[in-house]
Amino acid sequence: MLLKLALRNTLRQKVRSGMTLAAIIFGVTGLILAGGFVQDIFIQLGEAIIHSQTGHLQVFKKDFLEKGTRSPERFLIEQPEKLAAGIAKHPEVDAVMSRLYFSGLLNNGKRDLAIIGEGVEPDKEAKLGSFITIAAGRQLAKADRDGILLGQGVAKTLGLVPGDRVTLVLNAAEGAMNTMDFEVVGVFQSFSKDFDARAVRIPLDAAQELLQTKGANLLVVALHKTEDTDAVHAKLVSELGNQLDVRTWNSLSDFYDKAVQLYDRQFGVLQFIILLMVLLSVANSVNMSVFERQGEFGTMQALGNQSRDIVKMVILESAFLGLTGAVLGVLLGITAALTISAIGIPMPPPPNANLGYTAYIRIVPLTLVTSALVGFVATVLASIVPAYKVTRMQVVDALRQNI
Repeated sequence: MLLKLALRNTLRQKVRSGMTLAAIIFGVTGLILAGGFVQDIFIQLGEAIIHSQTGHLQVFKKDFLEKGTRSPERFLIEQPEKLAAGIAKHPEVDAVMSRLYFSGLLNNGKRDLAIIGEGVEPDKEAKLGSFITIAAGRQLAKADRDGILLGQGVAKTLGLVPGDRVTLVLNAAEGAMNTMDFEVVGVFQSFSKDFDARAVRIPLDAAQELLQTKGANLLVVALHKTEDTDAVHAKLVSELGNQLDVRTWNSLSDFYDKAVQLYDRQFGVLQFIILLMVLLSVANSVNMSVFERQGEFGTMQALGNQSRDIVKMVILESAFLGLTGAVLGVLLGITAALTISAIGIPMPPPPNANLGYTAYIRIVPLTLVTSALVGFVATVLASIVPAYKVTRMQVVDALRQNI
């Protein structure tokens, strides 16, 4: 009986119910769009880091991250090809590539520039680096024995373009000075301005010849799916943990972790604001309804209904509105997300980045459920205090409102 009365009362107050529904629907829709946008930032930022710098996993000697920058020659993996072949046997692995790091001076015939360099396997790195843009020239190829790829900042500082000749000067592993002439084959633009301002890439064979070693500083592991990162990490740790350090891409990127924490806090604040807006809107609507229906409630009490029955009925009315608004909000949110994603949102480069990107609204099941619950729970909570005001009304005073 209370359910029927609650449903009838909801349909009877069409204007007020419509306004309350609108507040719930737009609140839920806003949460879905904001949550989907934030999730897209996480995904695209992560993929940009993976496919421009880190790969999904990296394998290197212990303490390389802390001490290897100054003395990379002290942290060489001997026979990296054998280790890479063992890692590549895992079905989740797409490719394994060696990198050899060095630092030195790049000379254009007029001036020197301190750089950090990477000896890479060109073909594998070109496949991994889908987020690296070639601003001029072309990608480094395996056949480029004396080819060099420059970061955009390096090329700009030294005034170099594809086809120019440069000299690379560095210390070999034994401490001897080594030099080699290279031809600039291309200029790249990655996700990070700082990286582009001082980075160069040369073929791994050339780097090993310059450093007089056959080793590599680390192995970069590229997977078929980013979702497999944690599972493959666990496998490699169990296989190599006693000898080598294995790190995931997100643990290697401090910027990503800080960005995730920042956006999580911002989204939490947004959820609270929308929850508060729905609470206030519904509370105001229920307050007005309770005030206007005092005579009706007095009549119900005079006919033998107890105060708690009236409280239940008021809360049920709000629950109907909350459930309806949550469902409609989810449907509208999905529709809006698909429409916006079909168009795309042009975004400027993130802080410390070179490249802008197109953002989308991701449809995340957890966000849909959370948004719907926020709308429903806020509506029910907002009705509790006004509903309990009914219990403080005297039957005689309430009946006078019918006159």
